[in-house]
Amino acid sequence: MRKSGLFLVAAASLALVACGSDDDNTTPASEAPTTEAPASTEAPMETEAPAEAGDIVAVASSNADFETLVAAVSAAGLVETLQGEGPFTVFAPTDDAFAALPAGLVDKLLLPENKDVLVKILTYHVVAGQVLAADVTAGDVPTVEGQTIAISVDGGVKVNDANVVATDVLASNGVIHVIDAVILPPDVDPSAL
Repeated sequence: MRKSGLFLVAAASLALVACGSDDDNTTPASEAPTTEAPASTEAPMETEAPAEAGDIVAVASSNADFETLVAAVSAAGLVETLQGEGPFTVFAPTDDAFAALPAGLVDKLLLPENKDVLVKILTYHVVAGQVLAADVTAGDVPTVEGQTIAISVDGGVKVNDANVVATDVLASNGVIHVIDAVILPPDVDPSAL
């Protein structure tokens, strides 16, 4: 599976939030973490989307590290949403992050009967507006899912307990920040699936 799906789901969540208002869709600075870009083991990313950059789904789909995410976004029916105008900020878990989940959980989440839970998890990875690494500040930030994620900047940027390992992967409708773990909304119990 491709991890790009998770990016797509997150982007879809942001699109849903963006569609609800005619106001500026950027996240207020008071809600967005602001600090220097986190340390990364990957090469630095450009901060302006190349002219040929696709939407969040296309960018995620073109990266072999996001096969599971892309499959999840598709299973959740969030592809069109994440291809929407945005802008979105997606905290995208890698394939390794999905593989670290309890055995069999990803397969269960991809089943049609668990679509609502999958949408909830994926949209929890999406924030309305485009928040670049240079604009990140510590604090609680509302997600497209409706609950907040905790951003911390001590010793590197973290989203809840996930480390941000690459930043500012630009798309035509937002930005992707790569994280090393799947974050779950507080009211989702994976053992209940």
